[in-house]
Amino acid sequence: MLVSEVMLQQTQVHRVLPKFEAFIESFPNPQACADAPLGELLTLWQGLGYPRRCRNLHEAAKVVVRDHGGVVPGELEVLLSLPGIGDYTARAVMAFADSRDVAVVDTNIARVLARLVNEPLGKARAQNLADELVPLGSAWEWNQVFMDLGATVCTSRAPRCADCPIAGECRWKHHGGEDPAPASAMTSKPQGRFEGSDRQARGRLMRALTESGVKRTDAAAVMGLSGQRIRAAKLVDDLIGEGLVVLTNEYLTLP
Repeated sequence: MLVSEVMLQQTQVHRVLPKFEAFIESFPNPQACADAPLGELLTLWQGLGYPRRCRNLHEAAKVVVRDHGGVVPGELEVLLSLPGIGDYTARAVMAFADSRDVAVVDTNIARVLARLVNEPLGKARAQNLADELVPLGSAWEWNQVFMDLGATVCTSRAPRCADCPIAGECRWKHHGGEDPAPASAMTSKPQGRFEGSDRQARGRLMRALTESGVKRTDAAAVMGLSGQRIRAAKLVDDLIGEGLVVLTNEYLTLP
């Protein structure tokens, strides 16, 4: 469950499914994940983007093995102490893996909540509202239904209020005014352009490194930044600093 939730951060389900299946086949438990070299995980991860998530998952597996007997913990504060695990992921593991009575707040749920009370919501306020609404003993079903409501009915651009089962309780529908959802925390915001971005350049280098080492002086060309060597050098230094790339004898490789 933890693996799937980390993979699904900012990544579509259809892209995650084959990678998740391959990951679980290669690393079926925290011990196997912790014991594998990070470079092996990064090679399998290729194509999902945001490789820091993979590094954090690797580090989290080490903590689970070292401190929790190889069993993913089930308490909120303990889950939050794992590398790279935030509120949503921790609560999703509790609700969907362990059927605990906790609320999750993703971008869809945050949008529904903001419209329900007709005010922009900060992260803490949205979480508190979600917690108040969870029916005891039905958190798994409730969270799934709430997510689907936001994804299919209370959508970002064209909400279908006539089909909404909670329209009678929705203050935005009854009082109107500016949509409070875009100004709320955790609702989706437009992403920066990928083409020509640092993320694209980093991804090109990481993809090349899954096949072989790259001489540092060739990194700019591999990243598509031949005319921007200062920018390329900074991106390489960042990747090294993040532990995603290793420099040995002027050659870049995966850890």
